[in-house]
Amino acid sequence: MSNPVIHAFFVGRAMAQVLNEQLEDALTNTLSELGKFDAEQRERLRQFTESVRERAQREAEIAMEGRTSTVSVGSHSVDLQATIDELRAEIARVRAELQLYRNQSTPS
Repeated sequence: MSNPVIHAFFVGRAMAQVLNEQLEDALTNTLSELGKFDAEQRERLRQFTESVRERAQREAEIAMEGRTSTVSVGSHSVDLQATIDELRAEIARVRAELQLYRNQSTPS
């Protein structure tokens, strides 16, 4: 290659091709890493959501066990929630009777 213009043309062309290949590689690697990052984040979010659901389910089961548990007293078992409900109803009846008594004994 005795002509410097032709030599410069081929050097420029080769340089453009190499730069283009490197840019392609860099873009491909960047998009690949971005895809991996997105997949990892989605997996972490799925795991987080699953652990939250499992914990909520466990706590709900524990809470429900406490509400519907039975206690053995003597020779028979007692449903605690039923006993609490009965006591609340009895308190409401006593309050109503007390209010009636107060209304009758108040001078008009």
